[in-house]
Amino acid sequence: MKNYKFILSGGGTGGHIYPAIAIANELKSHFPDAEILFVGAQDKMEMQKVPQAGYKIEGLWIAGLQRKLTIQNLMFPFKLLSSLWKSKKIIKNFQPDAVIGTGGFASGPLLQVANSLNIPTVIQEQNSYPGITNKLLSKKANSICVAYDNLDRFFPKNKIVLTGNPVRQDLLDVDSKKNEGITYFNLDASKKTLLVLGGSLGARRLNKLIEKELDFLLANDIQVFWQCGKLYFDEYQIYNKRTNVHVVAFIDRMDLIYAASDFVISRAGASSVSELCLVGKPTIFIPSPNVAEDHQTKNANAIVDKKGAILIKESELDEKFETTFSNLISNENLQKELSKNIKLLAKPNATKDIVAEIIKLIKS
Repeated sequence: MKNYKFILSGGGTGGHIYPAIAIANELKSHFPDAEILFVGAQDKMEMQKVPQAGYKIEGLWIAGLQRKLTIQNLMFPFKLLSSLWKSKKIIKNFQPDAVIGTGGFASGPLLQVANSLNIPTVIQEQNSYPGITNKLLSKKANSICVAYDNLDRFFPKNKIVLTGNPVRQDLLDVDSKKNEGITYFNLDASKKTLLVLGGSLGARRLNKLIEKELDFLLANDIQVFWQCGKLYFDEYQIYNKRTNVHVVAFIDRMDLIYAASDFVISRAGASSVSELCLVGKPTIFIPSPNVAEDHQTKNANAIVDKKGAILIKESELDEKFETTFSNLISNENLQKELSKNIKLLAKPNATKDIVAEIIKLIKS
């Protein structure tokens, strides 16, 4: 049997890294002897997270363009040329059968080089509104695995496969893990739990909201599990002194905290949205307005339009948060409706379907 080789690139945030790792794990289950290499941006979190998952990674000297004139922007052409040159060197040395990009700065030059060398490429687009890099790469990519309908506005229709986003397989049965989750995180089994998710790096506006509303939340007889992100942990860990408040930088067992939670407040990054569809907890999305093309709002609206979640804009938090949250936790019918509808949008076989596309390419 042929010893297949794959290069995966995804990074910058957990939302790009974990889908790439999920795809790598699934490839390994099909081809136990496969050689897998990751390529990331050399100073980003993938350089730690990927080796922790058991894979080798090479770093490129690459970063995104800032929205204003900065030294980093002036360096961008040099970083891009360096990354294209190193990508070519990596690909020529490794000789992959396919290259898969899940987003992040490094996937642009890597897939560009792979396309130019006629190596099969797969783009995994997580968002309902793709970024400029994937739009450009899509012209030469062999297959584009997407998580939302109507992306033929941006990509060649004949290359699009609706797969959903890869999610951790341990989320497929969180309902059976509630007691284990309560014990693991030392929660009070007699209280409902609110889970606050700001993404792997944290979300300043979300943290400020929870800090401001903490008395209000606790007055509703709930406990708060607050993932504030590593950038903000030093600032907010002081609230761990309060009863029924748990502040963490990062969550190592997402399956168990989802299992233990009754309500979720979250950003609307693509991976978080896909996980929440699978988990099916009543959710309030507070999308970040600061991301490219406002894609978090578009991700959230894809769920809200199907009556699967509630959305509050950052600009409306002060006036709407307390009434919206009070209504959610007091209205059991609303909770059941949101849970039922968001679960209908889950795609639990996404990783398998993406790998099926990759296999189709390398065997055609």
